[in-house]
Amino acid sequence: MAADLAKRHPEYALQKLVVSEAGASVYSASEFASQEFPDLDVSLRGAVSIARRLQDPLAELVKIDPKAIGVGQYQHDVNQVALARTLDAVVEDCVNAVGVDVNTASIPLLARISGLNQSLAKNIVEFRDLHGSFRNRDQLKKVPRLGDKTFEQAAGFLRIMNGDNPVDASAVHPESYPVVQRIVGRLGVDIRTLIGNNALLKTLSPRDFTDERFGLPTVQDILAELEKPGRDPRPEFKAAVFKEGVEELKDLQVGMILEGTVTNATNFGAFVDIGVHQDGLVHVSALANKFVKDVHNVVKTGDIVQVRVLEVDEKRRRIALTMRLEDAAVAVVTAKPDAPRKPQHMPKPKQESKPVMENAMSAAFSKLRQK
Repeated sequence: MAADLAKRHPEYALQKLVVSEAGASVYSASEFASQEFPDLDVSLRGAVSIARRLQDPLAELVKIDPKAIGVGQYQHDVNQVALARTLDAVVEDCVNAVGVDVNTASIPLLARISGLNQSLAKNIVEFRDLHGSFRNRDQLKKVPRLGDKTFEQAAGFLRIMNGDNPVDASAVHPESYPVVQRIVGRLGVDIRTLIGNNALLKTLSPRDFTDERFGLPTVQDILAELEKPGRDPRPEFKAAVFKEGVEELKDLQVGMILEGTVTNATNFGAFVDIGVHQDGLVHVSALANKFVKDVHNVVKTGDIVQVRVLEVDEKRRRIALTMRLEDAAVAVVTAKPDAPRKPQHMPKPKQESKPVMENAMSAAFSKLRQK
């Protein structure tokens, strides 16, 4: 339907996108989803979650346990407590690096902010629903149980867009506002004129605004933030362009060159979504024209890559791909039953004195036992 609409109205320059649904069913059946959409069916909650991922992936994916997204290798073979703690730390780092709009953020997103927890995040949302949008960061101190220490930890990561003070929309902490005021006084301009004015900010020397309380690194960070207030550290949004007419496994032909998105990177290769509802595997030996010691040195989840179809097995729903585009394709494995073979005498294998266990799984287990 989306593709047909884009064809009928080329003047709108519409783009067809495919969004990963990993973990959407976990969210739709969660307690938070039932609170967000009490009157919606489970399937519709999942559809809303998938659509929101395109709008703001971070804000939506924080509602799901990271383990439910299913990215990674052997996640069930490691210490689950250590895994959960590490994943939580990574998610918290991501959320704090990006910052959140305190007037639109959900409870799970606010709970990831440094200094906040589930209870305080709920209090912020309830205060916002009762009193309306926050106009400045000082209003956060009126939220029940949000004390001075918590405010000190969290304020720099909570952004207020279009509020009373334009600096509230940046990563500049309220404690550093005196430096901003000194900068404004030195230049004799309005703060709204100063923010984003790179030419004007480049004329300043950070050392002129240092004192016993604010050192040189702090002042440099403040000036950098004023140049690009509230900047989003995520890269420019790009999406793979899937080949027209290739929508099912049966549409694939050996030798096709397609564009896809890396959905998972493991020790043995990378899985790539090419738009046929089944990810293809690029074996580690087919990632580059050189020896690849670590897959993550070549690709990572979310990368857009060009691949050639090497082999298609419709019966087992397996697709072999290569990123070495000059590689010759191999024959297609169809769903036809194997032809009967005559029994042949097979020599007995030689007995080895010791079993050979050098694959990745056994190596991982041996490391766990040593720990």
